[in-house]
Amino acid sequence: MKKGDRSEETSRPRKADHTTKPRTKIARILAHLLTGASLNRFEAERMGDHCLPSTVAALANRYGLTFQRRAERVPNGWGDPCDVTRYSLPASELKRARAVLAALDAKPVKGVANAE
Repeated sequence: MKKGDRSEETSRPRKADHTTKPRTKIARILAHLLTGASLNRFEAERMGDHCLPSTVAALANRYGLTFQRRAERVPNGWGDPCDVTRYSLPASELKRARAVLAALDAKPVKGVANAE
Protein backbone atom coordinates (compact mmCIF):
# COMPACT_ATOMS: atom_id res chain seq x y z
CA MET A 1 0.00 0.00 0.00
CA LYS A 2 1.39 3.38 -1.02
CA LYS A 3 1.81 6.04 1.63
CA GLY A 4 -0.05 9.28 1.02
CA ASP A 5 1.92 12.33 0.04
CA ARG A 6 2.38 15.15 2.53
CA SER A 7 -0.72 17.07 1.39
CA GLU A 8 -2.92 14.02 2.00
CA GLU A 9 -1.44 13.44 5.44
CA THR A 10 -2.02 17.01 6.55
CA SER A 11 -5.58 17.08 5.23
CA ARG A 12 -6.70 14.01 7.17
CA PRO A 13 -8.77 14.68 10.27
CA ARG A 14 -6.82 14.33 13.49
CA LYS A 15 -7.83 12.13 16.35
CA ALA A 16 -9.29 13.84 19.38
CA ASP A 17 -6.72 14.87 21.96
CA HIS A 18 -7.86 13.36 25.25
CA THR A 19 -4.93 14.73 27.21
CA THR A 20 -6.59 18.12 27.54
CA LYS A 21 -10.13 18.73 28.64
CA PRO A 22 -12.47 21.21 26.99
CA ARG A 23 -13.03 24.46 28.85
CA THR A 24 -16.31 25.00 30.61
CA LYS A 25 -18.63 27.76 29.45
CA ILE A 26 -17.72 29.95 32.41
CA ALA A 27 -13.99 29.46 31.73
CA ARG A 28 -14.39 30.21 28.00
CA ILE A 29 -16.18 33.48 28.76
CA LEU A 30 -13.62 34.51 31.38
CA ALA A 31 -10.70 33.64 29.06
CA HIS A 32 -12.29 35.77 26.32
CA LEU A 33 -12.73 38.72 28.66
CA LEU A 34 -9.11 38.36 29.81
CA THR A 35 -7.98 39.17 26.26
CA GLY A 36 -9.29 42.69 26.80
CA ALA A 37 -12.44 42.01 24.82
CA SER A 38 -15.94 42.86 25.96
CA LEU A 39 -19.16 40.94 25.35
CA ASN A 40 -22.89 41.43 25.19
CA ARG A 41 -25.43 38.58 25.34
CA PHE A 42 -25.70 38.19 21.55
CA GLU A 43 -21.93 37.93 21.08
CA ALA A 44 -21.70 35.42 23.94
CA GLU A 45 -24.39 33.31 22.26
CA ARG A 46 -21.94 32.58 19.43
CA MET A 47 -19.51 31.26 22.09
CA GLY A 48 -22.08 28.86 23.50
CA ASP A 49 -23.31 31.01 26.38
CA HIS A 50 -27.08 31.36 26.17
CA CYS A 51 -27.41 33.59 29.25
CA LEU A 52 -24.36 35.82 29.70
CA PRO A 53 -25.83 37.81 32.62
CA SER A 54 -26.05 34.59 34.65
CA THR A 55 -22.46 33.66 33.79
CA VAL A 56 -21.23 37.10 34.83
CA ALA A 57 -23.27 36.86 38.05
CA ALA A 58 -21.71 33.46 38.81
CA LEU A 59 -18.20 34.84 38.27
CA ALA A 60 -19.00 37.81 40.50
CA ASN A 61 -20.77 35.91 43.29
CA ARG A 62 -18.68 32.72 43.41
CA TYR A 63 -15.26 34.18 42.66
CA GLY A 64 -15.52 37.82 43.73
CA LEU A 65 -14.79 39.33 40.33
CA THR A 66 -16.01 42.83 39.53
CA PHE A 67 -17.13 43.68 36.00
CA GLN A 68 -17.61 46.92 34.12
CA ARG A 69 -21.12 47.16 32.71
CA ARG A 70 -22.19 49.50 29.93
CA ALA A 71 -25.71 49.74 28.55
CA GLU A 72 -25.99 49.68 24.78
CA ARG A 73 -28.65 49.33 22.11
CA VAL A 74 -28.06 46.73 19.42
CA PRO A 75 -30.24 45.06 16.78
CA ASN A 76 -31.83 41.81 17.94
CA GLY A 77 -32.33 38.73 15.76
CA TRP A 78 -35.12 40.46 13.83
CA GLY A 79 -33.24 43.72 13.37
CA ASP A 80 -35.23 45.65 15.98
CA PRO A 81 -33.36 47.71 18.59
CA CYS A 82 -32.72 45.90 21.87
CA ASP A 83 -31.19 47.14 25.13
CA VAL A 84 -28.35 44.94 26.40
CA THR A 85 -25.40 45.20 28.76
CA ARG A 86 -21.80 45.01 27.56
CA TYR A 87 -19.49 43.35 30.09
CA SER A 88 -15.73 43.75 30.42
CA LEU A 89 -13.06 43.27 33.05
CA PRO A 90 -11.44 46.42 34.46
CA ALA A 91 -7.62 46.42 34.62
CA SER A 92 -7.79 46.20 38.41
CA GLU A 93 -9.43 42.73 38.12
CA LEU A 94 -7.05 41.10 35.64
CA LYS A 95 -4.73 39.50 38.20
CA ARG A 96 -7.63 38.03 40.17
CA ALA A 97 -9.38 36.90 36.95
CA ARG A 98 -6.23 35.07 35.78
CA ALA A 99 -6.11 33.22 39.12
CA VAL A 100 -9.80 32.31 38.83
CA LEU A 101 -9.28 31.03 35.28
CA ALA A 102 -6.31 28.91 36.40
CA ALA A 103 -8.48 27.41 39.16
CA LEU A 104 -11.33 26.75 36.72
CA ASP A 105 -8.97 25.08 34.26
CA ALA A 106 -7.55 22.89 37.04
CA LYS A 107 -10.97 21.60 38.16
CA PRO A 108 -11.97 18.18 36.86
CA VAL A 109 -14.84 18.21 34.39
CA LYS A 110 -17.73 15.79 34.92
CA GLY A 111 -17.84 13.05 32.32
CA VAL A 112 -14.26 13.55 31.07
CA ALA A 113 -11.98 10.65 31.94
CA ASN A 114 -8.55 11.39 33.31
CA ALA A 115 -5.87 10.83 30.68
CA GLU A 116 -3.44 9.25 33.14
